Amino acid sequence: MRKDLLTGLLAMVLATVALGLAYPLAITGISQVAFPGKSDGSLVSVDGQVVGSSLIGQSFSRPVLDKNGDPVLDEEGEEVLAPDKAYFQPRPSATGYSGNVTFFANQGPNSVEARETVRESLAAYVALEKPYDQSLTKDRVPVDAVTQSASGVDPHISEANARIQAHRIAAVRDLPLSQVEELISGHTDGRALGLFGEPGVNVLELNIALDKEAPIR
Repeated sequence: MRKDLLTGLLAMVLATVALGLAYPLAITGISQVAFPGKSDGSLVSVDGQVVGSSLIGQSFSRPVLDKNGDPVLDEEGEEVLAPDKAYFQPRPSATGYSGNVTFFANQGPNSVEARETVRESLAAYVALEKPYDQSLTKDRVPVDAVTQSASGVDPHISEANARIQAHRIAAVRDLPLSQVEELISGHTDGRALGLFGEPGVNVLELNIALDKEAPIR
């Protein structure tokens, strides 16, 4: 029995060293040499300052102010936020695009709560975009504009979603619509390996390019 215990202990130590230390260190070293940017989190910098990751979406919102110019608070004492009309908006997220956690509602197509959530997202999207695109109807709203991604932090929206939002961006920033659409085309990622998935627009990278093209005064 003593021999079996020593053999088991030795196997555990060797497995821990090999799989818990040597292998992770080797893979980390290889990735740092071969893919330094991706292995560090695909960080995005502006003027030398890290502003996010191209792999994780983020919210572009601002506090809602009352008539006195003070932030409106909810029942829990948190600031009420509204989409910043000067920026492209990401798809809905149950986590508010927190970089600390990924989460999906995990509600099936027959869920009443899921249908209500989609209806609310649809109404909010149309209310935000229709003043700038009178031809917009609920039937034209892309699915990604009213549903969450599997992770809740997907940084991409569809091309169709971005081009609807382009009307708002052009109006708010006083830009020609064609100029905004060119920015969208320049920041649209194609299908993976040319075959898988759908083209997507990285919202963070697009908004950074937008600020460079037409800074907010």
